[in-house]
Amino acid sequence: MTMNMKKYSRVGSLLLASLMLAACSKEEVPTYDTSYTALNIWVGNAAGVVFESATYNYSYAYEEGGITFYAQLSGMPADHDRTFRLEPYGGDSLLMANTVRTEDYVIPAGAISGEYKVYFNTQKLTDPTLFTQHDGVINFRMVPNDQFAVGSENHQTFKVILKNYLAKPANWDTANFPRRPLSIFFGTYSRVKYQFMIEHLGLIDFEVNYNTQTSYDEATNVVSNSYAIHLQQVMQRALKEYNDTHDTPLTDEQGNLVTF
Repeated sequence: MTMNMKKYSRVGSLLLASLMLAACSKEEVPTYDTSYTALNIWVGNAAGVVFESATYNYSYAYEEGGITFYAQLSGMPADHDRTFRLEPYGGDSLLMANTVRTEDYVIPAGAISGEYKVYFNTQKLTDPTLFTQHDGVINFRMVPNDQFAVGSENHQTFKVILKNYLAKPANWDTANFPRRPLSIFFGTYSRVKYQFMIEHLGLIDFEVNYNTQTSYDEATNVVSNSYAIHLQQVMQRALKEYNDTHDTPLTDEQGNLVTF
């Protein structure tokens, strides 16, 4: 190879390297490009399935319970935490606005989605008979801010159906063996007691079966006898914590002390 050919070869290599660097530079996409980010919200499941509405029953919590909603970006993640808020509107929102608690919800740095809750407080209902005969409804929407625009269609708002009905379980006082009455473990029935149990156990209309070996079968809503004893102990601790942190101990609708 002549000297000139070597020279041209070196120039060509340098030119090729420069072109490759330029190409790489043009193909780079900023990881945290947040110039436009919309936030989708919905009730349903984390996989993105959207339900028409969620249902909240005030009777299922003595004090505060909640419903789950989901949020997901339609833009890029950021390298810092970003917050958003919800506001209730429409439906029966004026009747029960004081019972609703929302938060400063956070999409963490680097994240594109999250699972959150809206809370409802039974004790703050202005009328305890609200939604006992007819269902109520309340809507929620995101408050746009300098971090997020509203999401796509069907992901801008969600609806919550409101109920306030609780029936005494048919197996509270009597049950055919091997099923056992709930009263064996939880004592005399009262609406307040049952509300308090649902709030802390998350179980509604469950059964106790003396012969089952599975602690809790979600498919049949059946618990074992030994697990029912455990649940009784859970409620005893929850009651003690409540009484220790409130000015007056927990009493039922008749004014009697709640015991487990």
